[in-house]
Amino acid sequence: MAISITTDEQSRSTRIRFVLPDDVHDGPVSAVGSFNDWTPGKHKLVRRTNGTRSVTLTVPAGDEIQEIKFRYLGSGGVWFDDPDAHDVLPDGGVLHL
Repeated sequence: MAISITTDEQSRSTRIRFVLPDDVHDGPVSAVGSFNDWTPGKHKLVRRTNGTRSVTLTVPAGDEIQEIKFRYLGSGGVWFDDPDAHDVLPDGGVLHL
């Protein structure tokens, strides 16, 4: 599992890419959080040929630190966290931009 965060100072935006192994959950998986008002299905992870699924989203960079919270939602209402998020995000499922 992986999360990558890149900031573009020129466009004042931040790209967040969520990546999971394809076999993490049977059926569809969405990244759901404060960036999409916790709306299921809005940011579905797409299966890739390299054995992963991923989705990339762009959020505006603000003048103040922006906190983004998220979890993954699988089919059947199964919520789960990214255990590797602690490597990238000190607060687990919280991004501080």
